[in-house]
Amino acid sequence: MKSTVEIANRFREVILNGTWIANTNFKDQLENLDWKIAVSPVQNLNTIAVLAQHIHYYINGINQVFKGGTLDIKDKFSFDFPSIHSQEQWNTFLTQFWNDAEEFASLVQQMPVEKLDEGFVEVQYGTYKRNIEAMIEHSYYHLGQIVLIKKQLNNLT
Repeated sequence: MKSTVEIANRFREVILNGTWIANTNFKDQLENLDWKIAVSPVQNLNTIAVLAQHIHYYINGINQVFKGGTLDIKDKFSFDFPSIHSQEQWNTFLTQFWNDAEEFASLVQQMPVEKLDEGFVEVQYGTYKRNIEAMIEHSYYHLGQIVLIKKQLNNLT
């Protein structure tokens, strides 16, 4: 199996369907979550909804680059999202999240292996491979936060 397929599958594991590393994934944690829980604050932590939107923000931004576009995402905007006020809005967001995550994985999978070692937009950002791996690691980091916040919220009810 070529390395782009392997790395694409690693990305799918954290977002869409895996249980090997964390025994869960974003889809498992969020798919049937009531929107009121997703937007519930716990102390001064980010909400589950904001953390999911944060990861989606980066997926979208990197997808744009993968498709030949510019890198327009900025860290300073990566937590700025409109509030979610209904289950319909939450479900719409989740559908977009899953679709964009699958697009990310498909774009990685279709990438020529040599592309992994090429520079990603600017030298300071490293290679494509480094950015894809960072997206996977970043996603696991916030997945862990989501799991802990859900446990905190369950203890409050």
